[in-house]
Amino acid sequence: MVTRPVARRLLRKELGLFFGSPVAWLFLAAFAGACLFIVFWAESFFARNIADVRPLFEWMPVLLIFLCSAITMRTWSEERRSGTLEHVLVQPSALWRFALGKFYACEFLLLLALAATAPLPLTVAAIADLDWGPVLAGYLASALLGAAYISIGLFVSARTDNAIVSLIGSVALCGALYLLGSGLFTGFFSAEGAETLRRLGSGSRFASITRGVIDVRDLVYYLSLSCGFLGLSIYSLEREGWARLATTPRQRHWRLGILLLLANLLAANLWLDRVANLRIDVTQGRLYSISDASRELVTHLREPLLIRGYFSARNHPLLAPLEPQLKDLIQEYASAGRGNVRVEFVDPAQDPELEQEANERYGIKATPIQVADRYQTALVNAYFHVLVQYVSEYKVLSFAELIEMRTAASGQPEVQLRNPEYDITRAIRDVLYNYRAGGDLFAGIDEPVEFIGYVSSPAQLPDELLAYREAIEDPLRRAAEASGGKFSYRFLPPEQGNGELAQRIEQDWGFAPMRDPLDEERSFFFYLTLADSQQVVRLPTGEFDPDDFRQVLDAGLKRFAHNFTRSVALSAPRVTPEVARQGLGGPAFNTLQETITRDHSLLLEDLADGTVSPEADVLVVIAPQQLGETAIFALDQFLMRGGTVILATSPWSVQPDDSGLDMQRRRNGLKAWLKHLGVSIGDSLVLDKRHANFPAPVRRVTGDYEFRDVQIVGYPYFIDIREDGLADHPVSRNLPQVTMAWASPLRIEPPAGVRLTRLLTSSREAWASDERDITPQQDSSWPAPEQTRRELLGASLQGRFSSFFSQPPAALAQLPGTTAAAHGFVRHSPESARLIVYPSNDFLSDRVLGAQVRASGNQYLGPIQLFNNTLDWALQEERFLQIRARAHFNRTLPPMEQRMRLALELANYGAAVGWLALIGIVAWLMRRWRRAWFRRELGL
Repeated sequence: MVTRPVARRLLRKELGLFFGSPVAWLFLAAFAGACLFIVFWAESFFARNIADVRPLFEWMPVLLIFLCSAITMRTWSEERRSGTLEHVLVQPSALWRFALGKFYACEFLLLLALAATAPLPLTVAAIADLDWGPVLAGYLASALLGAAYISIGLFVSARTDNAIVSLIGSVALCGALYLLGSGLFTGFFSAEGAETLRRLGSGSRFASITRGVIDVRDLVYYLSLSCGFLGLSIYSLEREGWARLATTPRQRHWRLGILLLLANLLAANLWLDRVANLRIDVTQGRLYSISDASRELVTHLREPLLIRGYFSARNHPLLAPLEPQLKDLIQEYASAGRGNVRVEFVDPAQDPELEQEANERYGIKATPIQVADRYQTALVNAYFHVLVQYVSEYKVLSFAELIEMRTAASGQPEVQLRNPEYDITRAIRDVLYNYRAGGDLFAGIDEPVEFIGYVSSPAQLPDELLAYREAIEDPLRRAAEASGGKFSYRFLPPEQGNGELAQRIEQDWGFAPMRDPLDEERSFFFYLTLADSQQVVRLPTGEFDPDDFRQVLDAGLKRFAHNFTRSVALSAPRVTPEVARQGLGGPAFNTLQETITRDHSLLLEDLADGTVSPEADVLVVIAPQQLGETAIFALDQFLMRGGTVILATSPWSVQPDDSGLDMQRRRNGLKAWLKHLGVSIGDSLVLDKRHANFPAPVRRVTGDYEFRDVQIVGYPYFIDIREDGLADHPVSRNLPQVTMAWASPLRIEPPAGVRLTRLLTSSREAWASDERDITPQQDSSWPAPEQTRRELLGASLQGRFSSFFSQPPAALAQLPGTTAAAHGFVRHSPESARLIVYPSNDFLSDRVLGAQVRASGNQYLGPIQLFNNTLDWALQEERFLQIRARAHFNRTLPPMEQRMRLALELANYGAAVGWLALIGIVAWLMRRWRRAWFRRELGL
């Protein structure tokens, strides 16, 4: 008799016995019902508002204890009780074949039970953007954990003839294995002891897989448990046929064999425990593995880089499980660094000298955290920091920068690592760039850069410009000598020859002849540029101060380098926090400013002086109001010089007042300039049936009285842009969702030579409205017109623009400290010029961002992520776009009505019932078929 027929026949027998028992059906139904009840009720799936099935798998290790114990409680105990075990023992087939047959049957039943929960992830995928990697990993972990529990159940069942005793024993043993690595037990031990217990616990290993990381160590752990307890159950059954007082060679061989099996399984786990790189990250975007961008960055290291983790032995229970995840990620940097990255993990409390260094040199101080156990509530000073040091430069990441937290509907906090790879990679980039900024400027320039001065002959230049021309020769020469062949310079008089060069630079870049205000008949050229094979950058001349030229030259060269912190010029309303809290002074953008300073140098720009700071790599204009001619000229010329302008503006801004929400006219002064560039922003606001929630002041009328409450309501003016409205573009490609608040319709007809890219669009059920009363009312329905359409809510224009001005404004001459040629008028932009337009004044404001946090319950801010992506694309740092948008709580459910939520919940319950009914029908048909077969064979 071979293995396969025995296992197959035993599989059919066990399935028949199981489905023939009403108690078995009760356990299956209870398991499916408990899973769905926990997700929809205990964990408040819809109120949680996260598009994942994490609550299902968080409870799965506990639920599987009872399911697997119920499945296995009668397998061997019933054989022993009914007296059929002796029949099995005397069969010519090996006993382990019978054990495998019962194991296969129980595992098959487990898979059928898990299939009853499959409609849940299918539902999430149908309504939102679900990351299938952790889901599939979760089901793999459930199957492996279930196999281990089944092996334990078979072992306990083989030791008793009472099914109830088997059930209780299996629950106790599986529960002990689960509690071994749980926070309830590990909190009594030191960090090393707790980590050891987590490696032994079945639940902690399960959580490691369900987050989307399939580690060979975890797989081997579960397979070892399954093989070990299967071996013990076979050994227990084999002993039933032995003489009690005799010792035979066969018995010695069995004892030695089972000991060798257990020893080898233990040795395999101990050996693999030291191997940390045998794992697969199946999450979308590889959340727990370093990306190619991070690997490329560490290849630029020329000196050793230190990454040191400061972790306390006793930490908060919510932070403790995150520590091994962070350590594994940091170890990957060491592997990618190939000897240039040194990794250390320390507990400062165990080393006073190290703690003093952390406190005094790096400013790393312990954070007071309240922890509680069964005996007391205590305040511990815990470390959860990461230090990144490169030579003399360093950066510290605290736990507040490394984690993200949301409050569940039950009031319990959920804590996850926010985006550790991006945080650590950004820290590495910052210390590397800061170190290089104090050294060789040309180290980050990959191809030669040439300075070309389109300057007229000395006889044609005014005296001031002639002196400036002669003075800048020396810093140019010194820069060329220090560049190592990466920089050269030359001056070209455009009028030379037949003037072809003058015609070409005016046609290509708009470099028109300048005129001396003291001598209108004298014209000349004075344009300074930097160029490589890909771009041309015009250098601003400012006040023609030779002492400032080297700073201007360095700022221009940094635009060709990849190892310097970029500068962002921001023009936005300046509102003090006190005024903003009172709802006065227009929108405030403090969160936006903090976001910029986290990665870039921030320059607060005043466009009224007619210029943009020469250090600026990109210009951001948010919610402009009544810009004058000189300010528009500064904006125009920055674009003409090949710069990137990010503009967020609309004819309307929304402010809260005593009566609700007040729409205020905001005249930006840019209408004519935008029209010249082919951009038109409608004088209305866009509404969309697919919208986000908003904690709005709602008018409630009761009798003759009117009350004002703050309620979280569906608000069509908060447009919820999902995958179908996000373009396949670096700015929006990796975004799961963006909320655009109080946006106007955008119309663009790009001029010839300018490329249009649509970045954001609403759903097909959007419309524009001129209604001025936008305050939500109780039971307001916001009726949509019969015809709706997609509205453009964000776009990029790139190419050759022509200036809105025919000559510099006369008002420039009246500004203090300016000269006629100081602004160097440019008529046409190069191909690298970009204009990005978002038709909203408020979507990046502190008020709107705070409202989104309160309405969603998590810290993910889609508009800020959109802005960061826009900056990275504008600054040509697209390598970080892939990892910047990573987060655990950024995949949210779309807004739904209550009846839709109820329908989805009932559909999942119905699908589970339908699946169990289908299994019952198949089992009934199989029994009928077998009875018919026996009648036919027996001639009945």
